[in-house]
Amino acid sequence: MDQDENTEGVAADAELVAEIMKRNFRPSLIRTEAWEGYVFADMEIKIKESSEYYGAVLWPSAMVLCHFLDTHRDEFNLTDKSIVELGAGTGLVTIVTSLLGAKVTSTDLPNILSNLKYNVTRNTRGRCRHEPIVTELSWGKELEERFPRATCRYDYIIAADVVYSHPYLQELMETFLHLSSENTVILWAMRFRLDPENRFVDMFQEHFQLQELLDLPSLRIKLYSARKRTPTQQERGQDVK
Repeated sequence: MDQDENTEGVAADAELVAEIMKRNFRPSLIRTEAWEGYVFADMEIKIKESSEYYGAVLWPSAMVLCHFLDTHRDEFNLTDKSIVELGAGTGLVTIVTSLLGAKVTSTDLPNILSNLKYNVTRNTRGRCRHEPIVTELSWGKELEERFPRATCRYDYIIAADVVYSHPYLQELMETFLHLSSENTVILWAMRFRLDPENRFVDMFQEHFQLQELLDLPSLRIKLYSARKRTPTQQERGQDVK
């Protein structure tokens, strides 16, 4: 890449990141409840974070994924599509996909659910085609009992910032594999921090065809789409072109 192309790439990255961050606003008055505001799907969204838990804080990858879905509605038409979100956290992605017309199952750990349900309910009640479901999911545990393959078939699995230096990456992979069928599209935004992220991507590609949709170097965030490999593709190690 020559210097001009590199300069153009840096400028484009900065412009897109600025556009994404503009979707966040703060209340102009002091209020009894602290919240952050966002504008997606032509709606104002109020998100309450919980500093007690790492998973109940909103991270930039969620904003990147929401902005992408909001600005690519023709390519990714979510109306009446069945979606499960892994590691929903504060619920922003669940809320935005619900406002865009999807049937969403929002999942996270038990200690996250109270704040997640609060945010999802306050921002979706009376505003969506389908009321989102919020439920517990501990990666790799009781998957068939709680999400039987025969009845839980999803058009999309969505995830934002679920890969970082935690000890449950194998369980996360098992969860992706269990919840996906040959027709399921995974939309996954990830911030690269340490080597575990790179190793997980390598492991992920053994089972899924991976395509990079967006790269934001200034945020160290990439957005991927993926589909499950067929047995033949797993043998040949084919990648999406």
